[in-house]
Amino acid sequence: MAGKYLIAGLGNIGAEYAGTRHNIGFMVADRLAEDAGAVFKVDRLGSVAEISYRGSKLILLKPSTYMNLSGKAVSYWMQKENIQKENLMVICDDLALPVGTVRMRKKGSDGGHNGLANINQILGTSDYCRIRVGIGNGFPRGGQVDYVLGRFEGEEAAKLPEVLKRAAQGVKDFTFMGADRAMNICNTDPKKSEPKESKPKESGSEQSEPKKTATVSETSPQTAENIAEAEPKELSFKDKLLNLFRKYSKE
Repeated sequence: MAGKYLIAGLGNIGAEYAGTRHNIGFMVADRLAEDAGAVFKVDRLGSVAEISYRGSKLILLKPSTYMNLSGKAVSYWMQKENIQKENLMVICDDLALPVGTVRMRKKGSDGGHNGLANINQILGTSDYCRIRVGIGNGFPRGGQVDYVLGRFEGEEAAKLPEVLKRAAQGVKDFTFMGADRAMNICNTDPKKSEPKESKPKESGSEQSEPKKTATVSETSPQTAENIAEAEPKELSFKDKLLNLFRKYSKE
């Protein structure tokens, strides 16, 4: 599906917001540019970079309007580059999704996200594709602002590189194979799709070995005799008669 696409990663400009949860849209856009060796340049209403992927032209946008006015920048660049809403992809954070979750949708409500709300208002529609990247909701009551403007730490920070990689690949798949097929791939949990591997036993732990059936040739002479005695012999007709004779002669 070669063409021209606008990829808008949402966030807030300024060093104080760099690397914060609310800026994960910026981070995905940065990952796409980095993978392609492109550099962002400050332009009207945002920083812009252009990359190519399988015959398509991707215009990466990081709005400089701050989150609440993201629609202004998105609308301007859509008109400037003559991009239809079918070729628009917006990337943003989502409190309702756990950290490490990446979800693609063809349309939907803003879900309380100020950036999406402004884009919906300016464009007059919510019928455009978006990737929502989970940032979790581990904050106390009244602490939402501090949480979204805080930075990833510990285990969350360790997950970030893989999350950015998956979201960036989701964008590429969207431009190459369309929203429906890209959604099926992007929304599949990689942990559930991977085949389970059997865990090797720790060294030092006892490992059971298949039982070995002894044969006469593998046993000691004494054991061989015992086995031979345990096995009944086929009696000849003459021996059977002698046994019967001995039996009745005793009675």
